[in-house]
Formats: sequence, structure tokens, C-alpha cells
Amino acid sequence: MRLSLPDRHELESAAQIVYRAMPPTPQYSWPLLNEALGTEVWIKHENHTPTGAFKVRGGLVYMEGLTRRAPQVAGVVSATRGNHGQSVGFAVRRHGLKATIVVPHGNSKEKNAAMRALGVNLVEHGNEFQESREHAARLADEQRLHMIPSFHRDLVNGVASYWMELLTAQPDLDTIFVPIGQGSGICGAIVARNALGLKTRIIGVVSAHALAYKLSFEQQRKIESPVSTKTADGMACRVPDEESLALIMQYADDVVAVTDEEVEAAMRQYYVATHNVAEGAGAAPLAAAMQMKDSVRGRKIGLPLCGGNVDHDQFARILSAHSLT
Repeated sequence: MRLSLPDRHELESAAQIVYRAMPPTPQYSWPLLNEALGTEVWIKHENHTPTGAFKVRGGLVYMEGLTRRAPQVAGVVSATRGNHGQSVGFAVRRHGLKATIVVPHGNSKEKNAAMRALGVNLVEHGNEFQESREHAARLADEQRLHMIPSFHRDLVNGVASYWMELLTAQPDLDTIFVPIGQGSGICGAIVARNALGLKTRIIGVVSAHALAYKLSFEQQRKIESPVSTKTADGMACRVPDEESLALIMQYADDVVAVTDEEVEAAMRQYYVATHNVAEGAGAAPLAAAMQMKDSVRGRKIGLPLCGGNVDHDQFARILSAHSLT
């Protein structure tokens, strides 16, 4: 099953829904990052959204569409490791609805607290995301709640608004690196690039400890893979989504993997070079660019700092682990 690509008009309409709740985020080229990578780098600061991550854009567009399609809906349910759940919580409040969000045991304490602060009914179930998603589906049936998927056309169109911003501001980017969780981020990049008629190369980034999308991309079929990442929870995917995988296989230029150690080094690099906080998935594109430093030298690249929601204790440990000199 393939997701038909939206045109520019559809993406611009989705962006207007987003802008009723938040302004566009900035993109900056930071001298120390340019120096570290030996090329011109543009950082898209999705850590500056109202929830600290890019997902809020998709939630806003999805809920707008849902309340039009099914005005009788009183409550929704979904599963998350945090940023998608905050997106849902932020969006449902604007429509007077209730949200139940399922997270795995051991999930980020601060992401959990942020979701509760948005009025979400938080349920802990399972030891990893896939188990939480299956439990959310059961709750939807039992409690007659609307199940919000992790991947949907409206989510993609909303997320694409940040790529439209970056690619309109910097249309001559040679390559962009995009982390892959359930695929809305990289698919948002794909549909924005194609709608704008650009030739920008798109490289997906997965955790070396959650290889499902990379293995599936390489073998051109859906492959499950175990998850063991301790740092990049936003990329902790065991089972690829079939729709997002179809788009990635058709339109992405490559998918690369970064280790937790590389991600943590990128989190430190972001803080030292820009004094912005990056969560694991948010730093993964920089980690991939550093890994491919020789091949990107001289090429103008774009990196989304797509989230800054990392727990204090974890970030303190990562910052203190090594000194950048």
C-alpha cells in the first residue's frame, strides 16, 4: 500500500493549520558545526516548537482533520515514546477532547511528566514501543476510543511544514539527513522535496541498535529487528510501518546507522557548538553527518535538530562522559 504524494497546495494548507498554533522555527548555520564538518551546515531547530519536538506539527494537522471527519469523537488513544504523545496532548486540548497515551515501562520520566501536564491519561504497558502500540489498539476497542496511528497522511503533511520551511529558505541543499522512528519525519522530507521540485538527496538515519528500517531498505521488504538502544528512544522501532517503508524504499537515497556512542558525541557537539539541547533522535542526523564527514565535505547539508526532550540525568551523564577539545 503506497501513500500518494501531496502537492504543494495540500502541504501549504496543512502548514496554515500548524501556524495557527505556533510560528515557523528557525534555521541557522552555526560556525562551530561548519568547522567540525568541514562544510556549510544548516540546522533546523525543531527543538524550538511548543513541545520541544517536530511531532507537534503532525498532531495539529491530524486532529484538525479528525474533528472534521468524525465530529462525534470524544476521546483518542495512541502509543509513544514521548514526542508523539506530547503532540497528541497539545493538539487535543485545542479541540476539547481527551487523550489516553500508552508508553512502555521505563519510558522517559520527563516526557511522561510533560504528557501528564498536557492533560493526557498516561498508561504504562509493555517493555518496548510495539507492545505499547498493541495495547493502545486494545484500549481503542474496549473503550471506543479513536486510535491515532504513528503514521498517517495528515501526520506527514503536518511534519512536512518544517521541511517546506527549510527547503524554501535553503533550496540549494545538496543532502539532508533525517532520523527514522516510524517514518513521518523522513516521509515529510520526501513529500516536501518532491512538491518543491528539488534534487536534494535524502539520507535516513536509524539507530545501530534498532535496524528494522535499514535492513528493510536494503532488502526491499519489511523486516523486523530487535531494539536495544539506550540513547535514541525516538528511533526505537522494531516493526516498520508498511506505508512509510514503501515511500522510503521508493524515494530515499540511502539509510545509514549510528551507534549510541556516536549519538551521544553528537549531543555533546550540539551543546558545545550551539548551546542547544538535543535528545538522542534529535542528534542522530549530526551523528550520521560526522560519520560521513569525508563524503559530505564541500556539500551544503541540512540537519534537523528534531527534538530536545532528554531527561536531565541522562543528559548530565552524556555531557560529563567526555570533554570536547
